[in-house]
Amino acid sequence: MRDISQEGILLAAGGRALLLQIAHPAVGAGVARHSDFANDPLSRLHGTLTFIYAIASGTEADAAAIRRTVNRAHVPVRGDGYNAMDGQLQLWVAATLYDSAITMYERVYGPLSPDDGERVYREYAVLGTALQMPVDLWPADRAAFAAYWSASLDGLSVSASVNAVQEQIWRPATVPVWARIAMPLVRFVTAGLLPSSVRGLFGLSWSDRQQRRFDRLLRVVAFVYPKLPAVVRHSPQRHYLRRLRLL
Repeated sequence: MRDISQEGILLAAGGRALLLQIAHPAVGAGVARHSDFANDPLSRLHGTLTFIYAIASGTEADAAAIRRTVNRAHVPVRGDGYNAMDGQLQLWVAATLYDSAITMYERVYGPLSPDDGERVYREYAVLGTALQMPVDLWPADRAAFAAYWSASLDGLSVSASVNAVQEQIWRPATVPVWARIAMPLVRFVTAGLLPSSVRGLFGLSWSDRQQRRFDRLLRVVAFVYPKLPAVVRHSPQRHYLRRLRLL
């Protein structure tokens, strides 16, 4: 997990994880009510990345610090039908982070071996337990996770308020110019990585032509990215851990 999580290319799957999270009715209701994507669209991204890097590859002090921060933020996030401290919701958030990371990693580096895949899967449970998810909620193995994932996808839905959150993500008003310029590419990659059923829930159109463009893009990424120096590939991890330690 430490080796995989430090790869900066996993950031390309961040939009996928976020849309999957908010497509869960209870998570989406909490985000729509308590998150301010219109005025601070990057805060959830920064918080999620800091959490992942601190838990997966930071020191014990880093992990403890981010647990305190996340728990304080989650305590007031509750209402009709949702509670950010609920173990099942924490399981779903952790599951989207795991599945998105592995999906992106294997598209670039190829499939993990069965043994490595199981080991990495077991280690990713820490993202849930760091959110106070009971460890026994994490499915026992990858086969059990696949069954959980399939059943969970069937239960997703997108309300008008959650769809409004999505629109705020793609049309941020208070971000640097470079981020606005990059957003069409981020949206394209996110749509390509999403399961087709979830893509449809968010009304993200997708054609055979777009699929061919997406596949070509990932082939280029898979050829170029692994050849980059580790100091470049791992730079987001260093940035966010350094940012956490300055708080």
